[in-house]
Amino acid sequence: MRLYLKYLSMHVKSQMQYRTSFFMTVAGQFLTSFGVFLGIYFLMSRFHSVKDFSYNEVLLCFAVVLMSFFIAECFARGFDTFQSMLGNGEFDRILVRPRNEIFQVLASRIELTRAGRFLQAVIVFAYTIPAGGIVWSLDKILTLILMITGGVVIFSGLFLVYAALCFFTTEGLEFMNIFTDGGREFGCYPLSIYGEGILKFFTYVVPMALFQYYPLLYLTGRSDNGLYMLLPAVGSLFIIPCYILWKIGMHRYKSTGS
Repeated sequence: MRLYLKYLSMHVKSQMQYRTSFFMTVAGQFLTSFGVFLGIYFLMSRFHSVKDFSYNEVLLCFAVVLMSFFIAECFARGFDTFQSMLGNGEFDRILVRPRNEIFQVLASRIELTRAGRFLQAVIVFAYTIPAGGIVWSLDKILTLILMITGGVVIFSGLFLVYAALCFFTTEGLEFMNIFTDGGREFGCYPLSIYGEGILKFFTYVVPMALFQYYPLLYLTGRSDNGLYMLLPAVGSLFIIPCYILWKIGMHRYKSTGS
């Protein structure tokens, strides 16, 4: 942890060397996600509910996904840009260092400019938590925390899969953006609105529904099944097959000779 904090300090200092660029990028990230928020606002002002989910409930869903994606993208960004490491031989240097390769890839890039999304998620939480009509007890607070942490793990796992596929293709496969950036976009609404087939896919294959949809049912009182609050922890097990795929890719890796 101490070494990771040193890496973090280095990234902060390097990005603060160009403060104007940093804050403009943060503002750009905020405005990008704000456009999604406006889409939700205009849709809900016209139809008032989506599949019986109210505006405040959709906003809560939006904030959870946005917060989870921000943390995952900020601290797991190294996997999202992993193809460049393979292409320029940097990964060879990582392999000869006396540290775990996943740790080094994680620490190689920390995107603090994504803080614009974090700021928007905090603002939405500040509005929707008191206005959403949810009676916040200890178990529901814990459910919300588990939703965010489970989302971070699942999005990080998807970034890890993206990097692992580079061992087989040398280039990142763009279809993975359907589940990362795409997941951030269509995850703004409860997944049940897309139909039963989509909900099953995101329950049993890519378990986004385990941190996004089912715990939301428990939070909003649509279900009194206490197991729903624990499903984000179950969904976090998704990281295991992601890690296995990474290790399989590592065994297939051939040095560039750099």
